[in-house]
Amino acid sequence: MRTLSVLIVDDDDADSLIIEEALEASPMAPVIHRVADGVQALEYLRDTSTQRPDLILLDLNMPRMGGREVLAEIKNDADLKTIPVVVLTTSQAELDVMASYNHHANAFVTKPLELEAFENAVRQINRFYGDIAVLP
Repeated sequence: MRTLSVLIVDDDDADSLIIEEALEASPMAPVIHRVADGVQALEYLRDTSTQRPDLILLDLNMPRMGGREVLAEIKNDADLKTIPVVVLTTSQAELDVMASYNHHANAFVTKPLELEAFENAVRQINRFYGDIAVLP
């Protein structure tokens, strides 16, 4: 397993804390960065002085710029489009699922309501991208 650099893009402090704690409890805890909306995400990703993340965990419903728009910007940017993006959201709407995959999300995961299931989902994402997937 390799140590990942993960960018969490989520405006919900409680959800972000759960995600961070689940990632930090992993055998190989990733380096974590968090931003609270899509505008901050794109600023972070385009800042050449910051570390390029290996993985982006992206919420859909955020102020200023939502996840769909961020995803479209990332996947249309030649320098960013190879970064895997997992949409991690409370939505189960078919429209959100289809829009995410139409914008080339690498996965769509609905945040489980139960805390242990939510933490387990995050750990599985981390394990897949850290252990199994070959990343650019």
